[in-house]
Amino acid sequence: MEGLPTSPPAGAYSNGHHNNQNGTTQTDDLKPWKSHSGGARSRSRVPREVDAPPCTDFDKAYFQSYSHVGIHEEMIKDRVRTETYRTAILQHQKHIEGKVVVDVGCGTGILSIFCAQAGAKHVYAVDASEIALQANEVVKANKLSDRITVLHGRVEDVEIDEEVDVIISEWMGYMLLYESMLGSVIIARDRWLRPGGLILPSIAVLYMAPVTHPNRYAESVDFWRNVYGIDMSPILPLAKQCAFEEPSVETISGENVLTWPHVVKHVDCYTVTVKELESVTASFKFQSMMRAPFNGFAFWFDVEFSGPADTGAPSSTDESTKTNPSGGHRRKRANPDEALVLSTAPEDPPTHWQQTMVYFYEPIDVEQDQVIDGSVTLTQSKENARFMNIHLEYSSGGRSFVKESVLR
Repeated sequence: MEGLPTSPPAGAYSNGHHNNQNGTTQTDDLKPWKSHSGGARSRSRVPREVDAPPCTDFDKAYFQSYSHVGIHEEMIKDRVRTETYRTAILQHQKHIEGKVVVDVGCGTGILSIFCAQAGAKHVYAVDASEIALQANEVVKANKLSDRITVLHGRVEDVEIDEEVDVIISEWMGYMLLYESMLGSVIIARDRWLRPGGLILPSIAVLYMAPVTHPNRYAESVDFWRNVYGIDMSPILPLAKQCAFEEPSVETISGENVLTWPHVVKHVDCYTVTVKELESVTASFKFQSMMRAPFNGFAFWFDVEFSGPADTGAPSSTDESTKTNPSGGHRRKRANPDEALVLSTAPEDPPTHWQQTMVYFYEPIDVEQDQVIDGSVTLTQSKENARFMNIHLEYSSGGRSFVKESVLR
């Protein structure tokens, strides 16, 4: 059990980024592939071959979960998310205007329409969920059918008969890598993106930090010690398990964070491979900035919208950020040439991603300057590659612990 030097029981889980489940179907009014008319045929070429994974029942359930309009409403109403994407498109308009774009996981089609409004010659809007049917109607309603082609199917399966100049996608899940949608962006990149093309976002960084959150512990556990004058403390072990066995997606503040954050994974979308996402391991060493109960670890991410891989555009997540994460949170650009960043950090305006918390069953009291070190391993679940296994080993004050859970 976590909180002791031995391993906890596996199987803890949390609901994740825009989830829920069951199979998907293909309809006659949207075909898996449809070409657009016009001069782009001169760019036609044989698509590059890639090794695409089969579509599993878990994948079908995942795609079906995105057929519900409520998921898309939540994402679109996240103004930090949606307005940052629109700003990024306008910032990179010179790379989009007159060019061919693929929107991976287009949902309702809002990013595809933003690209068309920025002057894209043509946009392929790809989604395996039945929300693609609605996206097609939205495109028609906005009189953009001649410039946006909605493709209902997986990026791994649909056909586009030309290279593209730009790939845009909102692929990030809770804790960045939950749902494994980045793999579809990689496949789109390897199939269609021309050399020197643009990927938005371009860089992603996953962070972690120890946190203190005694109020959360009090609300979920201490409540049972005295309930309307009744001693319900026998429920405490079950209360702890129910509250803290699973990773929790919630909003915390910068005041909850005990240390500077540490980079768990730096992702360059121009070069990352599917293989390297299967398992991510990082060692960490933190030094507490205060005396407080250490209740668990928080995870969050930034994504950066920098220029094409060959332009050498200034980055907000340069090499120093990888080793000095305290310098990696420059949400406001220092100058107009610095890349735009969308952050889900606790000190920034909240987003629908919030932060992902891995709580302990029992808090650990730490002193100011006390060291917390260990390692974290994130692996795609063998049960379902869209789930994430979290394995934490950590030590502080001469005691060592292990925490295991599954984000699903």
